Amino acid sequence: MAAVKRGLERLRTAIAAGPPAGPTRPEFWRSPIRGPWLTAVFGLTLLCAVTVLFVTGLLSYAAYSPDLARVNDQTPDKGLLGFYLFTWPTSPYWGYRLSQGVHVTLGIALIPVLLAKLWSVIPKLFEWPAVRSVSHALERLSLLLLVGGAGFEFVTGVLNVQLHYIFPGSFYVLHFYGAWVFIGAFVVHVVFRLRRAVIAVVKGPRAEERNPPRPVDGPLRTDGMGLTSPRPADPTISRRGAVLLVGAGSAALLLMTMGQSIGGWMRKTALLAPHSQDPGTGPNGFQINKTAASLGIRPSDIGPAWRLTVRAGGRQTVLTRDELYALPRRTAELPIACVEGWSTSDQRWGGVRLVDLAALVGLTEDVPQVLVESVQRGGSFSSVVLAANQVRDTRSLLAVEVNGAVLSHDHGYPARIIVPNAPGVHNTKWVTRLTFGEPT
Repeated sequence: MAAVKRGLERLRTAIAAGPPAGPTRPEFWRSPIRGPWLTAVFGLTLLCAVTVLFVTGLLSYAAYSPDLARVNDQTPDKGLLGFYLFTWPTSPYWGYRLSQGVHVTLGIALIPVLLAKLWSVIPKLFEWPAVRSVSHALERLSLLLLVGGAGFEFVTGVLNVQLHYIFPGSFYVLHFYGAWVFIGAFVVHVVFRLRRAVIAVVKGPRAEERNPPRPVDGPLRTDGMGLTSPRPADPTISRRGAVLLVGAGSAALLLMTMGQSIGGWMRKTALLAPHSQDPGTGPNGFQINKTAASLGIRPSDIGPAWRLTVRAGGRQTVLTRDELYALPRRTAELPIACVEGWSTSDQRWGGVRLVDLAALVGLTEDVPQVLVESVQRGGSFSSVVLAANQVRDTRSLLAVEVNGAVLSHDHGYPARIIVPNAPGVHNTKWVTRLTFGEPT
């Protein structure tokens, strides 16, 4: 007990003596443009943009129909975090392409704003004393979750866009839980800081310029928030200039990213999009994610011995490639949109409707969901479950051709799924089995 008292006494003495030399001292930070206005401008920008990011992220998760089957979602125990999930619609057919394109493009464009916001408040991270009370400790913890969550979400998101999975575990699981941690801290931060931010923006940067913290040889003065330097250096850029500089950086990233979602000739402007796969030219000359070779698809897997098995209950039909190709075909003009943000323009697909394949095993009314399995061995999304409304949509096909030509091996020969408004990974390639009804 005596040792504890002595320790507390030493702590009080250290606090009373003031912060040690270095970043814990306010005068260590010399930038003349830090202050409530600059922080508020970046903060309000992030408030609007992060809200859009979060909503589009929720939509992206719902698009995977995570409640259908374990193969669709590896996220364990989402519990209340999945409260909003709904049956993902098939219309508009370009909905996922739009929402995920906005999510990825906006996320990358926000990186300069996020970094600028963190730079503007960095003195707060070195406050002295580090903890003054229980309420202050909780506030510091929320800031840790806010900053850490933001960094985690942006870093994993960028790595996913680049198909660079160096983090342990599934991107979907990590990004899902990280998003909820971040948004929780973000909401708490907004509740406590929004009023101050609005007031600072309304006052404008000139309010800080009219009342500079000075003088060099006098007592230190601050803005009461710990953002303005009490010993500012000479300015080399104005506060508005800093905002314009950050905005220019975001605009540059926007231009270097948006082409991968818009597609067509603009894809050439998407310098930050992954370019490791060359789709070539001709009818099959549009973007792919993974090649047949990269997933271990062997010629024998999709050669003459390939079969399509269609099952429902106790009934089963097995089709050769020629028998499948002889069935009545329909066409649908649909894009492919991937979670990484890239998408194709509308392609003209030809194939057999899923409802017609269900009819081969006696399902002519109220066609249920279907488990789609690929010859791909292992890996993410080698199988997927499509919801009943997706199966029943007459644009949902087991495609055998695209733009008037037989599918290339990399695009899923001899047959692949194409469904309107679905994530790209649900458009399973190299399909070998369709099982209608609840998976067992």
